[in-house]
Parts: sequence; C-alpha cells; structure tokens
Amino acid sequence: MLTAGAAGLVALGTTAEAHALSAVEQHTVVDAIAAACREHRAGLLVGAHTDQELRSLAERPEVTAALCLVPPFLRPGEEAVLAHYARLAADSPVPLVAYHVPYRTGQQLHADTLRRLAGLPGLVGIKHAVGGIDADTIALLADPPPGFAVLGGEDAYISPLLALGAHGGILASAHLATAAYADLVAAWRSGDVRRARPLGHRLAALSAALFAEPNPAVVKAVLHAQGRIPTPLVRPPLLPATQMATARALSCLSGVTAVPA
Repeated sequence: MLTAGAAGLVALGTTAEAHALSAVEQHTVVDAIAAACREHRAGLLVGAHTDQELRSLAERPEVTAALCLVPPFLRPGEEAVLAHYARLAADSPVPLVAYHVPYRTGQQLHADTLRRLAGLPGLVGIKHAVGGIDADTIALLADPPPGFAVLGGEDAYISPLLALGAHGGILASAHLATAAYADLVAAWRSGDVRRARPLGHRLAALSAALFAEPNPAVVKAVLHAQGRIPTPLVRPPLLPATQMATARALSCLSGVTAVPA
C-alpha cells in the first residue's frame, strides 16, 4: 500500500477489529505496521482512546498521531467532547486526530464545535465520517481551520469531500486499488476535474460494494481472494462475507483497475 502511493497507515483502527484483539495481538500489529512505516518513512496513526493507550505510544517513535474516537454511546454533549479531547491532548505524548462518526457514536458535532476542536493544542486533524455530506460538512470545508487536516472517513463520499477541500482520507477501501485512491487525491489537489470525477465515480461504486456487508468482512474476503491474506475470516460478532458480496466487490475492483492511470 505504501509503495502504491498511500501517505501512511493506520494501526488498530475500528476497521481492524481492534476490539477483538488481545493486548499481545495489538502489540504485534503495531510492531509490524510501525516497521513498514519506518522502512518507507511514512506516517503512522494508531487507534488509542484512553489515557493508558495514549501513554503507551511514548515508546514508539514511528507514531505520527493517535486516532481517538469521539466518546461513544454516552452522548455526553459537545462541550464534554471538547473537554475530553483537551484532557487527552494535554497528557498525550503524540498529537491527536479526532474520529467523528456520529451514526456510530451517537454524538453529533456541529461545524462551530469542530472549529473549536481544531483550536485545541495537540489536535492536528479529524477523520470526518458523518454518513454523507451534510450542512456542517459544507460549513467546515468552506472555511477550514488553518493547520488542521480534514480527512474523509466515509469511503463512498471521498471524491466529493476532496472536491470540497478535504486534505485526504482514511479509507478501508484503499486496502484495495490503493494507487487509484492516491491518484484521486492527487487529481483533486491539482484541480484535474476531468480525471478526478470519473475516477471518483468508479471508486464510489467499489466502496459501496466493499461496505455492502459489515466492514471489514468484504474487504478481507477480497484480499483473501487475491491471495494477499491467509483467511477471509472475521472475529465475532461479525460474520464472513457472502459469496455474492465478494463477487460483486471483485467485479467493481476490476472496473477500477482495468482503467489505465
């Protein structure tokens, strides 16, 4: 993935089934990905959501930042979310990237709150995954906070987010067709609309196919079909992808990779 154009990797993200890994397994995962990032001089984000998890990153010089989820389920309110990140950032040995995914956490953050979040010392970016492009997305990207990276985390919407001014993406779909996603980012950055728009449409169809069943089941099934990982299995409570979903994703993938760069 790094050779194909990814600027960095994420370890222990929510796609990575980190909830189902033991502490030893989590350590092994970060070791492996840190080694790859060190070799390629690439960025490394590590999912970390507690004080203890953040403190453990002090021993890892390869880590660029920690990816920290907005507190889920409790819906503590926007002021409490700001206080939460301020407290974590004050004690973290690495910068933080907030992960805003309200349809999973239950906590909405409006554009003004996101700007205040960007103003907190130690907050360097956000993984923005709100389920589409809403009014707060438009407002945020119309006047983005300086020095604060807005990274699309909603795979099917990454092309319009980049067109609006997002800086890049953290995308499960980019495990596949990595070069095409890197090309999409480069095309929008350079203003090459004729290249970006049709490529974005094809990648949106691929993302929709990869998320047709709970993530990352289809991604892992396709990687296994390509011979890149030894098993398509996921850990409970997830179930493996169906044959139909896997075949559909492989078909969409061939439609992306068959088009010359």
